[in-house]
Amino acid sequence: MANPTVRVLYIDDEENNLQAFRAAFRRQYEIYTALSAAEGLKIMQHIDIHVVLADQKMPNTTGVEFFKSIVKTHPDPVRILLTGYTDIEALADAINHGDIYRYVAKPWNDLELHNSMKNAYDSYVARADLKNKITELEKTNDELNRFIYSISHELRAPLVSVIGIINLVKMEGLYNSSGEYWNLIETCSNKLDYYIQKTLQYYKNAKDVPDHNEINFDALVRELIELHTYSDKETKFNVNINQEVKFTGDAFRIEVILSNLISNAIKYQKTNELNKMVNIDIDVNEFEAKININDNGLGILKEHLEKIFTQFFKSKIHHGTGLGLFIVKEALNKINGTINVSSNIEDGTTFKITIPNAK
Repeated sequence: MANPTVRVLYIDDEENNLQAFRAAFRRQYEIYTALSAAEGLKIMQHIDIHVVLADQKMPNTTGVEFFKSIVKTHPDPVRILLTGYTDIEALADAINHGDIYRYVAKPWNDLELHNSMKNAYDSYVARADLKNKITELEKTNDELNRFIYSISHELRAPLVSVIGIINLVKMEGLYNSSGEYWNLIETCSNKLDYYIQKTLQYYKNAKDVPDHNEINFDALVRELIELHTYSDKETKFNVNINQEVKFTGDAFRIEVILSNLISNAIKYQKTNELNKMVNIDIDVNEFEAKININDNGLGILKEHLEKIFTQFFKSKIHHGTGLGLFIVKEALNKINGTINVSSNIEDGTTFKITIPNAK
């Protein structure tokens, strides 16, 4: 198999050095040379260069300055600095900024420089392969996410019909006519609907770019409480919202965050608790919204507190999908929010959330 063509650009203000470089390496590499950084840049704009070498001490622009100038416009070529004197500060600066792959002293040793260029090209190929694999992976992941979204969306339509039929059966007084069958169908349907909604939330949260809307926390919280207490009238809510200023944020993600936390506060109440209670306190100022959601439910074991935001984490006490709090954390990350949790088995759980005011 023929060796790949490796295109090398060498920039030096001394013609003798360029001629010596061409003579030494023209059989092994496709050589391009330039007498200045500006001339070298013109070559790079028209030719796909794999390895670029530059002399440090050049008029107008040093080798390090040239490498820094092409980091964004030409990030792929691997950079090697040649210099006839030791400028430790310049070298350290270049290395710290990731602008050079290797430093070679002048006058160079042909074998050493050949090995440096060969290794640089190997690095170029490895980066290109990694970049291609990342692109393929992103494409595959995007296709998988779209497939999951499509399937989840299509599943929900017939499921809503099933839940609608169950509600008709209740209205006609036939819910208990077949023993526990209707109850089993309703339980399974609601659980499947919950899983589908969490899947759709996860997809939209991962894909959507944060949007800015005016948020009325009082209206939003009361709407979510009404939604989640539709089938659970036992849990009582104490809501205290102080919002005297305009708050701008991502309406979808803020709703997802509050919806999951309110839903969990209801779902994980103690079955023998006579006074099931959830307290929601929200204080909004010009800079942020501080949200506290406290319940007297089952609580979370101390050893689980660091794991509850992990995808698919489930404890023996809480039988959920393991997605709700993960989605909450991901949504907060998207809008630069924070969340802290404190909990114990006796007193319940408190979530403290801070969301910046995008206004």
